[in-house]
Amino acid sequence: MIIVMSRRATEPQVQAVVDRVREIGLRPEVSRGEDRSVVGVIGGNAYAYREAFSHLPAIQEIVQITKPFKLASREFQPHNTVVDVAGVPIGGEELVVMAGPCSVEGEEMLLETARFVASQGARILRGGAFKPRTSPYSFQGLGEAGLRMLATAREETGLRVVSEVIAPADVELLVGYVDMLQVGTRNMQNYALLQEVGRTGKPVLLKRGMSSTIEEWLLAAEYVLSQGNRDVVLCERGIRTFEQATRFTLDLNAVPLVRELSHLPVVVDPSQGTGRWSLVKPMSLAAVMAGANGLIVEVHPKPDEALSDGGQSLDFDTFRRLMQDLVRLTEATAGQPA
Repeated sequence: MIIVMSRRATEPQVQAVVDRVREIGLRPEVSRGEDRSVVGVIGGNAYAYREAFSHLPAIQEIVQITKPFKLASREFQPHNTVVDVAGVPIGGEELVVMAGPCSVEGEEMLLETARFVASQGARILRGGAFKPRTSPYSFQGLGEAGLRMLATAREETGLRVVSEVIAPADVELLVGYVDMLQVGTRNMQNYALLQEVGRTGKPVLLKRGMSSTIEEWLLAAEYVLSQGNRDVVLCERGIRTFEQATRFTLDLNAVPLVRELSHLPVVVDPSQGTGRWSLVKPMSLAAVMAGANGLIVEVHPKPDEALSDGGQSLDFDTFRRLMQDLVRLTEATAGQPA
């Protein structure tokens, strides 16, 4: 349940509610908005304890949260969350583009790509150092050497860095190199990993599982949020359907729906979502119109020579045209309601 405090509630009055929640063995989560504070009460059948708060002052109302995902819901926090990735805000007015190769293949290639995407307006460099692949014989990434290359690219270009973590044991290593931890589609329901990244306090990019419902996706976010980490960005990256003309089916319905259900920012991955470089630009533009807060796009200087996912990677000229079209689109729609 949530306890909505009155606009005139003082900090000691909010703290009294928090203390009472702890006294009865439940967990408080405080959300402070511009107008008022809300205390989320987590654990068991929390709503059954509502009478335990009836004597406390400055409580406006007590509301039962009906969604199974509590902390991620609009009921708990009506205003949008803006996630700060080392100075780059995701979820605000700016459309944030994350771009780079699927896999870090070498320092020269990575630096070339980082310099280019930065020059075109990307804010975050993506690149896989650890690559979970369907086949055990496919390129698996460079590991820590790849992370060092990403850190070097950040120092030179000023781009922030996001990279995928695939095991709880690797979380501490990645935290030392990246600005944002990515949890990939295959690990969306790896609950031990979700809890571990939640405990780091690092921003988390949580990709939707390829066969997961929206509710399952938001419940996965709940695992991260429940560890005290509020900096979660959701990523729609396509789901598996009967269609085989594309790698996955990019579910753009999910973008406005999730933004109705949750306060968390949503970005879209049209590269993974389609598997075809020629579809990346139209689906990127469609994602922005659907309300996406950002995009994550695969870019490679020579896609035909890429060690992974070359068929869905943009070359430099195509990425330049995409960024130009995104600028025109955002300028044309500026001031319109989201």
